[in-house]
Amino acid sequence: MNPLIVIPARMASTRLPGKPLADIAGLPMIVRVWKQAIAAKLGPVIVASAEREIADSIEKAGGIAVMTDPDLPSGSDRVFQAVEAFDPDRRHDVVVNLQGDLPALDPAYVRAVADVLAPTGADIATLVAEIDDPADYGNPSVVKPVVTWDATGDRGRALYFTRARAPANDGPLYHHIGIYAFQRDALSRFVKLPPSALERREKLEQLRALEANMSIAVARVDSVPLSVDTPADLEKARAAIAASKN
Repeated sequence: MNPLIVIPARMASTRLPGKPLADIAGLPMIVRVWKQAIAAKLGPVIVASAEREIADSIEKAGGIAVMTDPDLPSGSDRVFQAVEAFDPDRRHDVVVNLQGDLPALDPAYVRAVADVLAPTGADIATLVAEIDDPADYGNPSVVKPVVTWDATGDRGRALYFTRARAPANDGPLYHHIGIYAFQRDALSRFVKLPPSALERREKLEQLRALEANMSIAVARVDSVPLSVDTPADLEKARAAIAASKN
């Protein structure tokens, strides 16, 4: 396994415009995410940038940025375009798609998503954490994976993803964490697929893969990392980073 980590980033966030360059304790958020990815020591890290100012911030920090078409429809498409430009000789057989809005991400999570991919033989891998707040069971902003687990209870296979409460009745529910590892060929196949019926209905891109009979392996981690989607999330991230320095 020879992984490549790709962080897609664009300025046009609807809820927090300019999000990648939002300052967190003196650094742009995209640079903080890049640093956490580097700390994972999994493989090279590139930022797939839709705008020059994002690329400039990464290059100033000593990183590698690849410019991508700003009109691409999704982060997965941006990752694929960057990978093809950066690695035309296909030296890297695994691609980790890491969201650019996880400034306090534990680097171990980057390794965990890659580690679960190879032994399962899956096309794609992702992460989940058990929901600890019952208020999130029916929260449509919290994506719930339905997973069949192996004997360890720490690894499994995703059967479905939904914004509804699922599965029914007693037992733990899980929160999907949007970090993915793709087999290189699976990423190429995925971005060529048209949006599927369930993907459009649930507004969840990963359902496109399941509807195309692609397999998604799952690893369980301890907690959900803070994702910065709104101004309130940004303030939480700033407070968390500040507290970690004290």
